[in-house]
Amino acid sequence: MNSISSTERVSASLDDPRYYLSNFQFVLDWVAARHDDLLDDAERAFLATFPRLPVASRALLVRMVMRRGEVFRHSRLEYAEIGALEPALSPLLEAGFVEDDPECDVGELFRQLRLPELRQALAGEIAAAGLSRSQGKAVLREALEPHLTRSRPLTEWWPEAPDRLVRLAVMPLCDRLRLMFFGNMRQDWSEFVLAELGVQRFETVPFDAGSRAFGCREEVDDYLALHRLRERLDEGECPLELGKRLDEAPPRNAWLASRRARLLVRLGREAERRGNVDAALSYFERAGEGEGRIRRLRLLERRGEHALAHALLERAVPVGEHEAQALSRLRPRLCRRLGLTPPGRKPEVPSERFDLALSPHASGVELAVAEHLAGPEAPVHFVENALICGLFGLLCWDAIFAPLPGAFFHPFQAGPADLGREDFVARRRDRFDACLAELDDGRYRRSILDRWQSKHGLAATFVHWERLSRPLVELALARLPPTHLRACFERLLADPMANRSGLPDLIQFLPDGEAPGYRLIEVKGPGDRLQDNQRRWLRFFQAEDMPAAVCHVTWREAP
Repeated sequence: MNSISSTERVSASLDDPRYYLSNFQFVLDWVAARHDDLLDDAERAFLATFPRLPVASRALLVRMVMRRGEVFRHSRLEYAEIGALEPALSPLLEAGFVEDDPECDVGELFRQLRLPELRQALAGEIAAAGLSRSQGKAVLREALEPHLTRSRPLTEWWPEAPDRLVRLAVMPLCDRLRLMFFGNMRQDWSEFVLAELGVQRFETVPFDAGSRAFGCREEVDDYLALHRLRERLDEGECPLELGKRLDEAPPRNAWLASRRARLLVRLGREAERRGNVDAALSYFERAGEGEGRIRRLRLLERRGEHALAHALLERAVPVGEHEAQALSRLRPRLCRRLGLTPPGRKPEVPSERFDLALSPHASGVELAVAEHLAGPEAPVHFVENALICGLFGLLCWDAIFAPLPGAFFHPFQAGPADLGREDFVARRRDRFDACLAELDDGRYRRSILDRWQSKHGLAATFVHWERLSRPLVELALARLPPTHLRACFERLLADPMANRSGLPDLIQFLPDGEAPGYRLIEVKGPGDRLQDNQRRWLRFFQAEDMPAAVCHVTWREAP
């Protein structure tokens, strides 16, 4: 297996003015070595041709790839390390990687030209529309766009233009290669720069040439199709039209199925917002269990289809605490609507509560409470999700970063790619059990402190270093009973994605010898209320007899 460090062997030195070119070539070599069977002839040709281009041409292409959009003005492609534009551009045009004088629609024209230039380029159209030349860019575009529907090159829009346009023709290809490298479209070329600057450092995880995100080309196609539909939804396109383009065929794996379900929920929410309830219900139904099912039932209830909603609810098998909580709230309402006797439910015992009237604090309500409650022998820390999750992440570091197939496949991962998948814990159960066993014999304190020291600063799921100081960790290990830590850690393992949030804002450490050594405090300012994930954690603390309270704050009026 190969062990590759993101800082030592991947990222080029920023002292090299063409550092970005080295990083880009690293990705191309990585993809060629690990994903050749997923490439088509055009992609293989690009991988073979690119390294043979002149250095300036390669640098120019990568500069364009790293920028936003695909169309660029000559005057905005000037880089000192590249030199004269024309000699660098010519080989790219010849290779077909860049298109000269591309056709532009009116939207692209408005993006590329400044207002005085638009007034010159569209002088005839502005006059014909009876518009004043003093109008702003937005007004001109709104007035002219419905009439200027034909795309054309800038040389036709504005024959006297003092500048030229080019279009990067390989941007979709480069996005595809980036996706195969990172396994997502969230990360981009800036990862290399952040690693070189030391802003981000990553754990070195051994993996072999077969470690990759995608098993076949069709999975890459599916991911890109879902990503583009989501982008178009974010840009305001009609959810009904986008839904027609969402393939009805089942996704090829559970990972893509979950992405498709999330997109269906987003389509349903937007359709509902636009008043198309039938389409929204269809999208929520296709999304399946979890959030899709919850939203479908709630919408059926609002629509008055109580019998159907009740029948669907009674057949539902909840997935996780979140859905179980939502269904338990919905069931009594539907029963009352249908004249049925609601099932008996154990009344919820409210969490301990106390109220404070405080002066407004510039840094927020949580710190106002922390400062008010803190004393020399009972310090208070604003930890939110960072402490419990951080201690878990440090204790279980080796299990989380275990080099299992499909978990790690590039050097810029803060955690395993399968974290949100159903078998995440099952695949590592023995490893997690070994970590938690240290809570039984006291080894956990030394392990957590040693790992805090040796791994400090490495990007890691569950560990937020800025809120996890060494003194805080030492105090927490001295005050929190290992039985309480084990209970919290097991709950995190029950649903790592959902349960890593919703933990109380503050922890107060009690004087040495005062049991149980701490208390957790959720802070609610004026008008704020508990969120569902916070309620679930508070119920858990009650069940485990762990000290947790809710502090409600009102602001004192200034004298």
